[in-house]
Amino acid sequence: MENKETLKRMKLKSRIMHKGTRGHEITERQQRINVAISKTRYKVERTFGSMHRWFGAGIARYVGLSKTHAQHIMESIAYNLYRTPGIIASNCIR
Repeated sequence: MENKETLKRMKLKSRIMHKGTRGHEITERQQRINVAISKTRYKVERTFGSMHRWFGAGIARYVGLSKTHAQHIMESIAYNLYRTPGIIASNCIR
């Protein structure tokens, strides 16, 4: 509840997925909202999941915000370089 109140105070839309509990199913409207949220969320989660699987990303190996940020940038560059051949090949086939 605290997150929703904070978002409301900042005048932002809530992109938090709804969750049902035992004996209290989510409504059809909430299910549609979850589908809309998940269309964006899966792309982001897939990217970070792939970075974690391939490079062990998500673990800060340095102390300090600037060094940790630099590590994250390097992991992002490595991810893009790793994916580049597949992206080029898929565009050439078309």
